[in-house]
Amino acid sequence: MPSEKLYREFQNLERKIQLVLTENKRLKDELNHTRDENGLLKEKMKSQEANLTTFQDKIKINKLVNSTVVSEGDSVELKETIDGYIKEIDKCIAHLAG
Repeated sequence: MPSEKLYREFQNLERKIQLVLTENKRLKDELNHTRDENGLLKEKMKSQEANLTTFQDKIKINKLVNSTVVSEGDSVELKETIDGYIKEIDKCIAHLAG
């Protein structure tokens, strides 16, 4: 009789160990998935921050252009110069982001 009781306890213990191992594997898989998702979200956030900075710079330049009073002829030349600066800035940002 005592050996039967011992055998049942052993089986119960084995079952509990198996449950713990299964739960441990599930948690490890969930952790890996969460880490992967976190990495993707960090990359997306960096990209969005770069876009935000680009737009903020463009807004500053537009405000500067709009606040500058120049003659009609100078205005065209100033616009072309600023457009050139914006293109160069965009190239630099793309280079830094890439």
